[in-house]
Amino acid sequence: MDLILWRHAEAEDARDGLPDLERELTKKGEKQAAKVGAWLDRELPHGTLVLCSPAVRCEQTVRALQRKYQVREALRPGATAQDVLKEADWPSGKQPVLVVGHQPVLGQVVAQLLRIEGGECTVRKGGAWWLRRREEDGAEQTFVWAVQSPETA
Repeated sequence: MDLILWRHAEAEDARDGLPDLERELTKKGEKQAAKVGAWLDRELPHGTLVLCSPAVRCEQTVRALQRKYQVREALRPGATAQDVLKEADWPSGKQPVLVVGHQPVLGQVVAQLLRIEGGECTVRKGGAWWLRRREEDGAEQTFVWAVQSPETA
């Protein structure tokens, strides 16, 4: 199974009176989303399930991919790694899944699946981590298939 984790691109800073879920992408964030979205569109297999946090900044990021997506309340800020893995049906899912969400939870998912000590990993704004699970020599393995940043997309 493939699990692709895409952190929302750069968003406006939090400010008084602006609910966190309503924060929008900056101009730089729009460019980041377009670059990584184009890369993902070229690389993602057909039939990839695309899941997105209900935050405006995540929906703006995923729209750059120009594919159908589903908003999942369980992916909102404050989600846990288990929430993300449950929504993605990891590891038993039969199709690739792209999750558009937030730090620190995306980094926590990476750390958990790769058994990184300390339990956290940095996923940069607008960046995507592509993890793959396979069986080799009778053992299940999870490894990094690709990491893409907006600067190199």
